[in-house]
Amino acid sequence: MSEIDAGPATVVAPPAVRARAGRRGFGRLLRTQPLGAIAAVVIVLFVAAAALAPFIAPFDPTAQHRDAFLAVPGSPYLMGTDDLGRDIFSRVLYGARTSLLVAVCTLVAGGVIGMVIGVVSGYYAGGWVDTLLQRIMDTLMAIPGIVLLLFIAALLGPSIRNTVIALSLLVIPTFNRVSRGEMLRIREELYVESARASGCSTWRILRRHGLPNLLAPILVVASLTFAIIIIAESALSFLGIGTPPPTPSWGAMLSDGSRYMEIAPWMVVFPGGALTLGVLAFNLLGDALRDFFDPKQSTR
Repeated sequence: MSEIDAGPATVVAPPAVRARAGRRGFGRLLRTQPLGAIAAVVIVLFVAAAALAPFIAPFDPTAQHRDAFLAVPGSPYLMGTDDLGRDIFSRVLYGARTSLLVAVCTLVAGGVIGMVIGVVSGYYAGGWVDTLLQRIMDTLMAIPGIVLLLFIAALLGPSIRNTVIALSLLVIPTFNRVSRGEMLRIREELYVESARASGCSTWRILRRHGLPNLLAPILVVASLTFAIIIIAESALSFLGIGTPPPTPSWGAMLSDGSRYMEIAPWMVVFPGGALTLGVLAFNLLGDALRDFFDPKQSTR
């Protein structure tokens, strides 16, 4: 349940109050950021399509139909087939599952690690803990992202797990930078000083005052980073060091289709369109959330 620190007492918001607050928040998002609301709907549809792919896909995404090589879009292959006779519509749906799985796992792993490092470093700013952690982050940030990705992916080999590890190392510095910057501001607030003076432990201060006030900027960064992770996963798969075949991946589909663009453009158009739409939706949602959580926007 949602709790609000109020000195010695703790006020618990009733579920009905929190539900009404959530509806009002979404209504204000829809009113002030219509593109963000539309992007949120598109993302929900993407997630639903990925989750229900086993029930929506008309064919097994890895099944080869020997009598339908490079079949044009139509019935029964809505988006046509590839050079091996695999249904592109089914592969696009399962490719969405792959991209979302990699992105979610990367955000959970890299985002949590980066946020924890940033919160601890920001709270102890100026000390040896902050210096040590930030020098490690500087080392990661000094390496170009694409070089780091290619090195880790090539070193560990192509697999979904190794792709998540490589991408997690890429996003850790981003979450660390945002979390540390916000924590430097939060630790100087009066309510933190009051909690510290009343004898609250460091863990209690971080849990009750630090993390809740970090949620808004972290949510914005996560939505924007989600799009970057999808592009990076597709790029690694395009190069053959990401998601291994025959697991469907938008990047691998683009790589396969690039050889048949003149005679079978649908092999590139449909996975490329899905990738573009997904990335655009997450970028629009991130921009909308950034404006939504901006204090200047809250007076509208």
